[in-house]
Amino acid sequence: MAKTYDFPSDLLDGQTELHQVRAELSALLKRLPWSVDPHDGFDDDNGWRKVERPASPGWTPDEQAYVEKLRRREHELAVFVTTHPFWTRLQGPDTVEARSGVKHAKEPPAPAPVTGNP
Repeated sequence: MAKTYDFPSDLLDGQTELHQVRAELSALLKRLPWSVDPHDGFDDDNGWRKVERPASPGWTPDEQAYVEKLRRREHELAVFVTTHPFWTRLQGPDTVEARSGVKHAKEPPAPAPVTGNP
């Protein structure tokens, strides 16, 4: 049975916001054109697989600023979570287990497996 840890609320909140910022950044990057700057696109079949990219209009200044804002916030939160004073209370394997555990601390518990017939 895995240990449970009494994570401070600010650490949990920071980890939760970090998950949210990373999800938002990932979704945004998937929606944006592949190239930050305008690019004509290309086809390259000289490598081990063919690579194709359509023409890209590039990102608008607002899109670039928003991506930069999210990346800065992601960095701030990652530093906050990884350097939180809570980690100094733990040693060795407990530290590793707790650092993994904090990432999933606010997730709803997995449903119990169904056994037998009703």
